[in-house]
Amino acid sequence: MIPLSDRPSSTRRLLGWAVHAYTGSGLLLAAWITALLLQAERTPDTYRHCFLLMFVAVVIDATDGALARWVRIKEAVPSFDGRRLDDLVDFLLFTCLPLLVLDRAGLIPSDGRWVLLLALAASAYGFSQVDAKAADGSFVGFPSYWNVVAFYLYALSVNGWWAFAIIFGFALLTFLPSRYPYPTQPGRVNRWMLGLSVPWAGLVLAGLLPSWEDGMPRSVIWASVAYPVMYLGVAWTMSMWRNASGRAGGSPTKRSTVL
Repeated sequence: MIPLSDRPSSTRRLLGWAVHAYTGSGLLLAAWITALLLQAERTPDTYRHCFLLMFVAVVIDATDGALARWVRIKEAVPSFDGRRLDDLVDFLLFTCLPLLVLDRAGLIPSDGRWVLLLALAASAYGFSQVDAKAADGSFVGFPSYWNVVAFYLYALSVNGWWAFAIIFGFALLTFLPSRYPYPTQPGRVNRWMLGLSVPWAGLVLAGLLPSWEDGMPRSVIWASVAYPVMYLGVAWTMSMWRNASGRAGGSPTKRSTVL
């Protein structure tokens, strides 16, 4: 029991539940995407709408943490674990539904569709790891950005065994202890990646707003590829630098604060 003197005010409790509702609104987006994917007839705009809803989900996921810290969510609603809700929503919108998009869009060869199950299992493993999010402000292993993978594979018409190989590769990267920037967390590299994510988001949105029925705005989408390529380059460079520092007898823990 919380002493009466320590209980949050009604306003703070209301704000706390409002933040949880904001996080939970991702479930409504997930239901909407599912309904679109279950339609008997699907057009390029069907998938565009799915990716647009996933874009909204990314915005919610990027901002709900700041709102939770602002209202001191654990004090405002101590009986409810927002992190579990956030993980549930993220697993649906960052993993399950993007993989379903890849399947429904027919981007994977019929003999290779099992790779989607591998990606699903890898993501479940990643989400279940206690140290999936390191204390230094980074993800450990590929952070299940299957929504981004699905968007670029579909929008850039990467299919067949090329799509299979890309999905297989990212699934395997989930199990490797490499580090990936976590843009909404503190740290020099994280702040840098967060700043660069703003123009990237603008380009992605510019590619999603026009109808895809008469063709996709490929020039804009290709321009947006620079950010995920840079993100992976930074992640793998930092991981190799950490490993080299460790082998050289350095202090990876102290040096990791650059993230």
